[in-house]
Amino acid sequence: MHIENIISKKSIKEIVIILIGISVIWLSMQMIFGTYNPFYVVSSGSMIPELQVFDVLVVQGNYEFSEITIGDIIVFDKPISKDRVIVHRVNSIMNDEPKIIRTKGDANMESIPGVDFPITEEEYRGKVIYAIPYIGHVIRFLSPPINYVIIGVVLTIMIYNRIKKNKK
Repeated sequence: MHIENIISKKSIKEIVIILIGISVIWLSMQMIFGTYNPFYVVSSGSMIPELQVFDVLVVQGNYEFSEITIGDIIVFDKPISKDRVIVHRVNSIMNDEPKIIRTKGDANMESIPGVDFPITEEEYRGKVIYAIPYIGHVIRFLSPPINYVIIGVVLTIMIYNRIKKNKK
């Protein structure tokens, strides 16, 4: 049996359609929410009780930095090093021109210098508009390498079904 018989043009077409569909959905979500990544999983307890570890956050990147007010929960890059994404509540506006924000995790006693401030428009990613409880457990389960295994199994099933169909 030749590889052409196993993986037919129809199978390749189905895979391409699925990939294009996923890409269109992801790009649409990026445009709607105004950010490269509109979803984040809470990874620490610094925002308990408001946000729990493994909650999935929906983030609106189109929400202007100039409109952020005290009490808003925002997503931002860690100041200076930018090596971590942080989700904390706006605690104070340190300066208006240019706008500089100080945040604090709800479970933290104080704002942490270099983590919670100074937050400028450069570090800002978006405002949290919704939290979906517990869904992060599923996302954590689907992270590499498990997601690759699942994709491999789905592709194997598709190819197997195509072979089975071609034999009939």
